[in-house]
Amino acid sequence: MAIIKCPECGQSISDKAPNCPNCGVQIAGKLTTCPQCGEVYFSDSDTCPHCHFHRHATTSQSPVQEPSTVRPEPAAPVSLPSAPQKNYRPFIIAAAIIAAAICLVGFFFYNGAQHDKEFEDYEYAMRSTDPMVLQSYLDRYKDAPTAHIDSIQAHLALIKLGDQEWTDAVISNSKEALQAYLAKNPESPHKAEALDKIDAIDWDIAGKKNTKEGYHQYITDHPDGKFVVEAQAALDKVKASDVQPEEKQMIGNLFRQFFQSINERDEDELTATVSSIMSSFLGKQSATKSDVISFMRKIYKEDINSMNWRVSSGYKISKKEIGDGEYEYNVQFTAEQNIDRSDADKEKFATYKISAKVSPENKISAFNMTKVVR
Repeated sequence: MAIIKCPECGQSISDKAPNCPNCGVQIAGKLTTCPQCGEVYFSDSDTCPHCHFHRHATTSQSPVQEPSTVRPEPAAPVSLPSAPQKNYRPFIIAAAIIAAAICLVGFFFYNGAQHDKEFEDYEYAMRSTDPMVLQSYLDRYKDAPTAHIDSIQAHLALIKLGDQEWTDAVISNSKEALQAYLAKNPESPHKAEALDKIDAIDWDIAGKKNTKEGYHQYITDHPDGKFVVEAQAALDKVKASDVQPEEKQMIGNLFRQFFQSINERDEDELTATVSSIMSSFLGKQSATKSDVISFMRKIYKEDINSMNWRVSSGYKISKKEIGDGEYEYNVQFTAEQNIDRSDADKEKFATYKISAKVSPENKISAFNMTKVVR
C-alpha cells in the first residue's frame, strides 16, 4: 500500500482505498502513474496533467494493481510543485492604454483635418457665385459653425436675388436694363452673356439706321464685338453710296468750271471738264468734245453780247460703285441763264433743270438739261 494524493482534491489517501474519503471519487483500479515524472492521475486521461507526457508514446503504464506478494511500504512520495502560471494582466492593461492613446491621437488629427477642410470649403463657397457650390456646402457641413452657415445662407440669398434681377433684365431685352444689371452685379456669372446681348442690341440698332454714323458708333462701342466684321462691311457699303464732303466739293467745282467756260467762251477749259466720249449730251449718244464745243457756239447768237450761267440751287448727288474703289456720280441741279443781247424783244432769262453724270475720273460723262417753262 502506498500513500498518494487524490488526483481530484489533492488529499493524501491510500492507493488501495476504493474511494477518496474527502471527495468520494473512485480510486482503486482507476489510477495510473506517469513514467516521466511519477505523477499519479486518472487512467482515463491520455496525458499527464503535470508534465503533459502522453502515455501512449511508450509502453502503456498498467493500472496500479495490488501485488501478488507483500512488499514493504515505500515512503510517501513527495509531489513536485506545479509550475507557476504567468500573470498577463499588466500586459493587457498596458496594451489597452496604448490602444486608447492611439485612438485619441488619431481622432485629434482626424478632427483637425475635418475642421481645416470645412474652413477651406467655406472660404471657397463665399468667393463663389454659383448657387450649387453654396448649397453643396450647406448639405455637407450641417454641423459647421453657426456663423459659417449664416454667412453661406445670406450669400446664397443674394445670389438668388441677383438671378431674379437677371431674369427681369433678359425679359426686358433692353440695353439700359442690362447695363443697370451689370452695374449692380459686376461679378455676375451672367456678365459675358449680358455683354453679348448688349452687343446684339447695338448691332440691331445700327442695322436699322443703316447709316455711316450708326455703323461707326457700333464699331467704336464694340471693337471686339461679334458683328464687327459685318459692321465694317456695311460701313464700307454705306460709304460707297454716301457722298463725302470732298466729293461734293469736287462736283461743285467741276460744274462751276463748265459753266464759267461757257460764259467766257473758253473752248479748252470747257472740253477739259468733259470725258472724251460722253454717254449722252443733250440727247445725243456717244457725244464727243466737238459736240460740246458746237453746243457752246450754237447758243451764242449774233445778237448776244454775253451770258452768265449760275447754279441756282443745291446739288442732289448720288453715287454707286462701278469698280474697286471707283464711283460714278449722278447729279441733278437747277441752273439759271442770264443773257445780255441787243434785241430787247428776245429772251434774256431762262431756268434749266440739269441731269448729269460724273465719271470716276472726275469728268462730266453725261449732260442733259430741260428748260423750265414759266
